[in-house]
Amino acid sequence: MLDESTIVAIATANGIGSISIVRVSGKDALPIALKISKKDSLTPRLATLSTLYSHDDKPIDEALLIYFKAPFSFTGEDIVEFQCHGGVAIANIILDEVIHYGARLANPGEYSKRAFLNGKIDLSKAEAISKIIEARSEDAVKLLAKQLKGELSNFVEDIRKDLLFMLAYTEVSIDYAEEDLPEDIFEKIEYKLGNIKEKLSNTLDASKRREGMIEGFKIAIIGKPNVGKSSLLNRLLNFDRAIISDIAGTTRDTIEESVKIGTHIIKIVDTAGIRDETTDVIEKIGIEKSINAINEADIVISLFDNSKVCDKEDEKILSLLEETTDKTIIKVLNKSDLDNVFDKSKLDDNFISLSTKESIKLLILKLETILDKNTHADEMTLISKRQVDSVEQTLYHINESTTPLHTGELEFFAHHITEALHNISNITRPFDNDEMLDVMFGEFCLGK
Repeated sequence: MLDESTIVAIATANGIGSISIVRVSGKDALPIALKISKKDSLTPRLATLSTLYSHDDKPIDEALLIYFKAPFSFTGEDIVEFQCHGGVAIANIILDEVIHYGARLANPGEYSKRAFLNGKIDLSKAEAISKIIEARSEDAVKLLAKQLKGELSNFVEDIRKDLLFMLAYTEVSIDYAEEDLPEDIFEKIEYKLGNIKEKLSNTLDASKRREGMIEGFKIAIIGKPNVGKSSLLNRLLNFDRAIISDIAGTTRDTIEESVKIGTHIIKIVDTAGIRDETTDVIEKIGIEKSINAINEADIVISLFDNSKVCDKEDEKILSLLEETTDKTIIKVLNKSDLDNVFDKSKLDDNFISLSTKESIKLLILKLETILDKNTHADEMTLISKRQVDSVEQTLYHINESTTPLHTGELEFFAHHITEALHNISNITRPFDNDEMLDVMFGEFCLGK
């Protein structure tokens, strides 16, 4: 049930800036704004310069007021925005005045919730609003902007229509067997099922490949001690973040920092050196964290020392890489400025040779290529675990529906299609059984 109280919140980030925005939404938004501004009226969608006054008639600020009349607003309710001078103090005084006149402080996400309940946005757009604020790359912003424009909504709606078509015809076959149905109806249903399977499978695959695009791709730098991991981190960051020394085990813990590569903000994790044996308890914990970092990373940069023989510790790293089949691996032969001793054949000729003391441009170009490849594709992408779970469950029931369709067990087929409908609809808006009835009685004229 929709809460009819009037809500208020500061819509801009804390801190000093040129303006701050205080947003009021609800049936009392306009009356409250008129009291604070001492105006007789506000013209919708017209910025009005006004002096704002406290309830004891003291001037607060000179600000712009913009009135969005329902239903032509983000929430679908009356909204008034106070655009005052920037700074924490002024915005908070206005906030307190609005509350004094009967509004309450908005809960987190309540504006978007009201927009959803009033039919202004669906759940996929609400999630896109939340994610676009946290976006870590330009490509993420472009993707989320598409979802705000309804790309995912349209994708889901197309699948819903096909599923409703199947369910409607199946219910007719069960309940109105005497009705004349198209002879090829079950061939059409099977064809639509195949198309939906392909769409959902491709979407899941693309979403998993591009999982790091919204939160920021995670890159782990691994290698044995003294191979140059911290030096590489410092070069990527362009400042000395990690301590560098010739003493093995200097880095005891993982170090995380963010840096921009091309159009992407990525999180780089410098790990403790991985080696076979150590008596140092702290170092052992660091090594365990290094292995966890590999599991959590999207891309793994593995460093080897060009000036040293490939030893057991290097072999252990290579073994870990062979076990890591679901990650993008970049092998780097560091210290190319020194005489080559390392057996390059161990790296299968698939490596980048460089020196962190000279230039890491080749590595940066490689990273940029990989990141662009994972983000520039046009496939539909899911942006939350909730959406992924919904698609996985939809795909499960689509797959389960195939056998009862072939064996003529239409009640079981209808059950799985109904479950698929409920699950795919969770991405945008809940499925209403009346939608299926509308298709049945509208398309087949069964109400005669």
